[in-house]
Amino acid sequence: MASGTGSGAAALWRLPATEQAAAVRRGEVTAAELVDSHLERVAEVNPRLNAVTRLLAERAREAAAATDRRRAAGERLGPLAGVPFTVKECTPIEGVPTTFGTPRFRELVARADALPVARLRAAGAIPIGHSNMPTLVLAGMHTRSELYGDTANPWDPGRTSGGSSGGDGVAVATGMAALGLGNDSGGSVRIPASFCGVAALNPTTGRFPADQRVIGPDDPGPASQALVKDGPLARTVADLRAAYEVLAGTDPRDPRAVPAPLYGEPLPGPVRVAVVADPGGHGVHPAVRSAVEAAAGALRDAGYEVREVADVPRLDEALEVYGKLTVTEFAPSWPVVRTLLGEGGDHYVARAMERTPPVSAAELVALTGTWASIRRSWAQFLDTYPLLLGPVFTEPPVEPGLESRDEAGRERVATAMRLCTVTSFAGVPAVAVPTGTADGLPTGVQLVGRAFREDLCLAAAQAVEDRLGTLAPIDPRP
Repeated sequence: MASGTGSGAAALWRLPATEQAAAVRRGEVTAAELVDSHLERVAEVNPRLNAVTRLLAERAREAAAATDRRRAAGERLGPLAGVPFTVKECTPIEGVPTTFGTPRFRELVARADALPVARLRAAGAIPIGHSNMPTLVLAGMHTRSELYGDTANPWDPGRTSGGSSGGDGVAVATGMAALGLGNDSGGSVRIPASFCGVAALNPTTGRFPADQRVIGPDDPGPASQALVKDGPLARTVADLRAAYEVLAGTDPRDPRAVPAPLYGEPLPGPVRVAVVADPGGHGVHPAVRSAVEAAAGALRDAGYEVREVADVPRLDEALEVYGKLTVTEFAPSWPVVRTLLGEGGDHYVARAMERTPPVSAAELVALTGTWASIRRSWAQFLDTYPLLLGPVFTEPPVEPGLESRDEAGRERVATAMRLCTVTSFAGVPAVAVPTGTADGLPTGVQLVGRAFREDLCLAAAQAVEDRLGTLAPIDPRP
């Protein structure tokens, strides 16, 4: 736990989100005190970290005051009453610019809350600020935007905070917010969670209703529709579960959302867990392998049937198809988008497009069939093993901007995040959970589950957390 400063209300930011909300509902603290505690924490640590890009101090205080009035009037408060959360720069908050981290959109004021923001707000949570990300979510894995600059990893400023939801990972890890709302299409909530020592949920495709991440009136293509999912970050698995329960469900504004039950039927006997420490056999750092082994031991102790298996389904093929589909869909807009990324911000995508050029229409149709086949292979694998335990990133946190430096750096990062990429492509849920530290940096794993069985992932992650503990909140290290 962090040493921090202050006591009483000033220490409220240290509490898990579920405890913060319970204290507000019971009247032990006011929502105003809770928000002020977080605002003081932002003032204390954000100047060194640059995770919160736009602080919504007065709006947050007004929302807190309204919460306190409702409680005084005897109204029942929501499950996240008074809990401050950050929102990634690409996700709209009503009346606030959604900048995507580029100066061109500095004044692009949102007309309404994005659906996940509205759901968290309806549950009583309070947006406290926007959080940093790579420019347009495209400038790389490291959280650096053209508009706001770099976000530092609080464990070691010489290592990346991850991305693309890096601002949320840092804000949650250091107590600036109890929850973060990011999004993920190949690791963007799981990687910053792992690099910052917190937990994150990448849900099943269709589990959470969401607005499309678009600039302009048109919806994106099928790859973007299927791959990009909103996901919460939190310091505890219980907090992640609370956010999951609030964010899930259908909405007529998003026809992709599926009315699946939050919790499925219990599985007979011990739940089988497949363990793959080195997906695809491309190599894994000893510290990461040790983290997977520690989590496997925790699950065995909790009564799971844990087995090492040879590999995950069709990893290299899935990565190739993922690259071709996304590049082909994105290619027509690239000449314009490239101009918005700033100096050097185009390197990451440009190298990917050079390596994997767009395909023809006939090839694209064939690739969509292969995509369905790969998803079938994963469904069959997870029918045998309801859970998969593996790494989030097969190396410890790397230096900032490695993926944009040269082709070798881009390939190294893309290879390390391969299990995140392939599980996003398969459309299945995953929870990232910390396992401890190695050489002063946080370690973590992910638990991947069957489609719409986030409950199995969360339960297993809770078993890991119960035995290996939590790492955050922390004070930033010099």
